[in-house]
Amino acid sequence: MELILSCIWAAVVGALIVRAAGQRHLLPLVEPVSAPQSAPSVTVIVPARDEEDNIARCLHSLATQDYPPARLRILAVDDHSADSTLAIGASIAERNPRVCVLRSPPLPAHWIGKSHACWIGARAAPPDSEWLCFLDADMRAEPGLLASAVACANRENLDLLSLAPRHELKSFAERLVLPCGLYFLSFCQDLKRLQAEDCADATVTGQFMLVRRSAYERVGGHAAIAAAICEDVALARLLKRSGRVLLGDGSLLLTTRMYAGWKSLWPGLAKNLVEMLGGPRATLNAALLAVALAWAAWLLPLADALGCARRVPGSCIALVPALLGSGAALGLHVGGAIYFRIPVWYALLFPLGYTAGAAMAIDSIRRRLRRKVVWKGRTYP
Repeated sequence: MELILSCIWAAVVGALIVRAAGQRHLLPLVEPVSAPQSAPSVTVIVPARDEEDNIARCLHSLATQDYPPARLRILAVDDHSADSTLAIGASIAERNPRVCVLRSPPLPAHWIGKSHACWIGARAAPPDSEWLCFLDADMRAEPGLLASAVACANRENLDLLSLAPRHELKSFAERLVLPCGLYFLSFCQDLKRLQAEDCADATVTGQFMLVRRSAYERVGGHAAIAAAICEDVALARLLKRSGRVLLGDGSLLLTTRMYAGWKSLWPGLAKNLVEMLGGPRATLNAALLAVALAWAAWLLPLADALGCARRVPGSCIALVPALLGSGAALGLHVGGAIYFRIPVWYALLFPLGYTAGAAMAIDSIRRRLRRKVVWKGRTYP
């Protein structure tokens, strides 16, 4: 029995690694290019609620884009922040004519705050804007971001280009959980299917979404998905019905630090994990399976080694595939630590990372069953 379990374990790990590696290449890398003076007009919309730690870096990185000044407008929409977000944004706008700060009107019933702020920004964009770019306030753009994204969207004839950024991980919580979370998504998602033009579903990240304005208005914009918790995927699905949608690798052009520790990471992930993973039952099954597989990396070789020491028949042979599978799993997470530029010893803690992620997933199910989501001081049905 030990040999069978160990062989199954090694085979599962191998299959997951092959799947994760294959998923990585399904996000086309968007490389930096220069913008011609005849570049199409773009309005960047930055919805911001309580982003005093991020808004200055974000707006400065946008204001210094290598993009024709007359073709770029930056709108920061303050969504009733309780901190100094509005004051910081207004101070930057005073010194830079590219930047304008708007105050979002009161949130209407049945609207999600971020979608409403995006909608306000889209309606305030200059009439000649051919593209609308929705960018989260915790993003930092390289100078060639907009030129490269617009060039890619035009070249591929896209209605929506979303870019996945490079993540900066500084706190213990971020370093423990986020690499495991991103690996987990690569295990679960079928990116080949989601990226296919004939698939009604879509995969995007709301951190960066460059949308052709004519397509945005055709589907009704954020007003059409006003109550959606995962507003980015909901909008992408609408756009994909009549146009092309693509998620690309923007790691050369965008950097983000999404969360600053447990206090923001836990509610930030728990608010929509159940939506991302396909509902309560699928989320619970995935969470339990992830924890079981993660701890098997340590417990299975240990059990086989103890059996071998006690001369239990078959244990010494079973130890070989068990060590191969666990070594491969550890190697995968070492590679992740190197990619995210964090200390390699975090790779040894990956079972704890999946366990914490599973706890967040269960909390996400709890919130779903209570029929309310709490985020940044607001409660949504």
